[in-house]
Amino acid sequence: MNPEPHTKKHIVIIGAGFGGMACAFRLARLSNVAVTLVDKRNHHLFQPLLYQVATSTLTAPDIARSVRSIFKTHQNVDVRFDEAKRIHRHSKRVEFSSGYSLEYDYLVLATGVRTSFFGNDHWQKHTLQLKSLSEAFEIRKSVLKNLELADQSSHEEERNKLATVVIVGGGPTGVELAGAFSDLIKRTMRNSFRNFDARTQRIVLLEGMPDLLTPFSEEQRLYAKRHLEGLGVEVKTNSFVEDIQPEEVHLQGGEVIHSGAIIWAAGVEGMNIAKKLDVPVSRANKVLVNPNLTIPGSPELYVIGDAAAINQEDGSSVPGVAPAAVQGGEFVADHIRKSILGHPVPEKFNYADKGKMAVIGKGAAIVDIKGRRVEGWFGWLIWLFVHLIFLVDFRSKLAVLINWFWSYVQNSPGSRVFTSTSSEISVAEKASSERDHESS
Repeated sequence: MNPEPHTKKHIVIIGAGFGGMACAFRLARLSNVAVTLVDKRNHHLFQPLLYQVATSTLTAPDIARSVRSIFKTHQNVDVRFDEAKRIHRHSKRVEFSSGYSLEYDYLVLATGVRTSFFGNDHWQKHTLQLKSLSEAFEIRKSVLKNLELADQSSHEEERNKLATVVIVGGGPTGVELAGAFSDLIKRTMRNSFRNFDARTQRIVLLEGMPDLLTPFSEEQRLYAKRHLEGLGVEVKTNSFVEDIQPEEVHLQGGEVIHSGAIIWAAGVEGMNIAKKLDVPVSRANKVLVNPNLTIPGSPELYVIGDAAAINQEDGSSVPGVAPAAVQGGEFVADHIRKSILGHPVPEKFNYADKGKMAVIGKGAAIVDIKGRRVEGWFGWLIWLFVHLIFLVDFRSKLAVLINWFWSYVQNSPGSRVFTSTSSEISVAEKASSERDHESS
């Protein structure tokens, strides 16, 4: 229900990722606004650790929590489980898939990104992706099930295919997946099977560029490659995918890799909602925003996080990472507050780079914080600290991540269970609900 006119300004936020949540939290402190937070999922996901659900280190309750429960004490925040279908900029109204519509005074789009196949959309049905809990469960289920089938197979060719995982994309997600799967299968599960040696499993990481992790220094890229190879990962750079067929990856040059689990981690693009705004977008379908994160011609409509293409003064783009989304969400909340009060508003969003990091496996990471570079065990400790502190902007997350750290150190065997996706999500939601009840 929309607020009555001339009382509170109505702010609609679409997307409960890092940017949308940061914006909602800051606006929730204000008494002169009513916030409606809408997402097609009912949970906030700690995306940086999603790959560890896929690789059996964590379970869903460790990194996801019901959005409604997070805001249960904020009376001026209404949470809706829905998906935006159409935006009427001139009448300031949003239509949703359920048939419901909302009028707004300010609209914040924090819709994130989806997997991009660079025009080869037919590859989607032959690959596994990693943007949601259900996709993480599907990766886990596929890999673990294939290992079970490989242990039962008497045909060497079939066993080799089932025991091969191919990861396309040598960015942070691909590298983290490769390292974590190697730790899981070649170390933790090495004595788990009787008819086949898990250490012989192939984990193949494909990257079209000459190096992995291109944003990092040459020294750190080389460290990452050597460490992965030390874990038994086959790293293939300068390897362009020509085609993907069922259980087959075809590379330029003619090589064909047979695999029972092909994971695509090679690119993202903006959601379709951006196209419906009738505004310029980047090649990756991200909205080209003004310096203050509004869109041309609509000063009350903001786009933040991965959904926005934000250019910095040096010509580079703001990276699609959680700290950038959080900073954008807080900037927009302050911009809206000042606009409502009639105060001067900031003209430009300035991203404060917190650095970059990637985990290469248990006990190893590379970190670059404003030119200060660290690799190995100490880098891994920094990575843990950042995820336990700096990315934990929401009160519940610290306890969740402490639980994650304990299960990570213990390498809990329960996380290697696979079942149907819907069952796992139900377990996650039930655990989240129980946790919320205990804290109330």
